[in-house]
Amino acid sequence: MRLLEKVGLGRPEVRAWAMYDVANSAFFTTIIGSVFPIYFASVAAADLDGPTATARFATATTIALAISAILSPFLGALADFRAAKKRFLAGFLFLGVLATAAMWFIHRGDWMLAAVLFILGNIGASASFVFYDALLPHVARPDEVDRVSTAGYALGYLGGGVLLAINLAWIQMPRTFGLADAGQATRLSFLSVAVWWLLFSIPLLRRVPEPARRLAPGERGDERPLRASFARLRTTLRELRQYKQAFLLLVAFLIYNDGIGTIIRMAPIYGAEIGIGKGALITAVLLVQFVGIPCAFAFGWLASKIGPKRAVMLSLAVYALISVVGYFMKTATHFFGLAILVGMVQGGSQALSRSLFASMVPTHKSSEFFAFFAVFEKFAGILGPLLFAGTIAATGSSRNAILAVIAFFAIGAVLLSLVDVEAGRKVAREAEARIATS
Repeated sequence: MRLLEKVGLGRPEVRAWAMYDVANSAFFTTIIGSVFPIYFASVAAADLDGPTATARFATATTIALAISAILSPFLGALADFRAAKKRFLAGFLFLGVLATAAMWFIHRGDWMLAAVLFILGNIGASASFVFYDALLPHVARPDEVDRVSTAGYALGYLGGGVLLAINLAWIQMPRTFGLADAGQATRLSFLSVAVWWLLFSIPLLRRVPEPARRLAPGERGDERPLRASFARLRTTLRELRQYKQAFLLLVAFLIYNDGIGTIIRMAPIYGAEIGIGKGALITAVLLVQFVGIPCAFAFGWLASKIGPKRAVMLSLAVYALISVVGYFMKTATHFFGLAILVGMVQGGSQALSRSLFASMVPTHKSSEFFAFFAVFEKFAGILGPLLFAGTIAATGSSRNAILAVIAFFAIGAVLLSLVDVEAGRKVAREAEARIATS
C-alpha cells in the first residue's frame, strides 16, 4: 500500500479513476495508432488506389477531430451546470464502444462504413476523455495531482501495450489461436478493444463519485440547461483573461504538443521511407508502450522533486534530442533508440501538462476548462505536418523536416518558462473560495 501511495494510487477512487486510462488507451493504440489504419487501406479501401484511400482516411480523421473540438466546450459547460461529468463520460464511452465493436462487420470494400465507425469511435474516445480529465482535480488532492496524472498515463501504456501485443499475436499467427485468417483476427482485435474499453471503465463508473453541483455567481438552479450552458461558456471565454497563467499554459501546450504529435505521426512514415522494415516499426510501437510505463511513474516522482513545470521543460529538451537523433537515423537499431527516447518522455510530458493545468483552474469549472484543453489538444496537430511537408518541398529532404520540428519544442519551452504556476494556482483557489462563500 505504501508503494501505491508513492506512485499516486493510494486510494480506491484514485485507482478507479486511473483505470479509465487502461480502458481508453486500447482504442488509441490498436484503432488509431496501428491495426485499424492498415486494415482500412488494405481491406476496407482495397478497391481504391492508395492515395485515394489515404485521403479518405485522413478526411475521416479530420472530421472526427473537428466535431470533437466543436462539441467539447459546450458539453463541458453543460456537464458542469448539470453536475453530470460521469453521465457524459458514460454516454460517449458507450458511443465509442458500440462503434468499435461494429468494426467487426467491416469487410473488403466497406470503406464508407469503416470511415463512419472510425469517426464515431474517435468522437466517443475524445469526448469521454474531456470528462475523465475534468474529474482529476476532484479525485486527487493538490499535493498528489501530478503523481495521480502520471500514474494514469503509466497504466494507460500498460493497458494499451498488453492488448496491442495480444492483437498482433492473433494477426501474425491466426491459426495458432483457432482463427481462419489474418482478416478475421484483425476484426476480432477491434471487438476486443470494445470489450476491453467497457470492462476497464467499470471501476470509474462504480467508485468515482460525481462531483457536487456548484452554481456560478448569478446562476439559478432552475434555469434551462442549454441556455445556462451557453451563458457559462460565454462567461468562461471572458474569464480566460482572468486566468492568464492557465491560458498561457494552453498556448505553450498547443505549440509543444504539436511537435510531440508530429514526431508520433511522422516517425513511422519516415522510418519506412529510409528502409526500416514493417516488423521493426511495429516492434517500436510496442517498445514505446512498455518503456512508457516506468518512465511515466518516474516523471510523477520527478515532478514532486523539481516541480511539474521543470519536469515538462526537461521532457521538451529530450524531444529536441529526438529530432536530432531522427536526423541522423539510418538503421532499425537507431529507430529503436528513438522509440526508447519517445517512451521515456511522451507520457510524462502529457500527464504533467494535464496535472499542471488542473492545478490552475477552479474545480467547479473543470469540465469547461478541460474542454478548452481538449480543443487545443485537437488543433495541436495541424502546424507540425504542414511544417514537415513544407520543409520537404523546400529542401527535398525528410531529414531536414524531422530536424525542423525542434522549433515547436523551443518556442513551447520559451512560452512555458513564462508561466507563473503559483500565481495561476492562487487565482483558481480564490475563485473556488468565492463560490464556497456565495
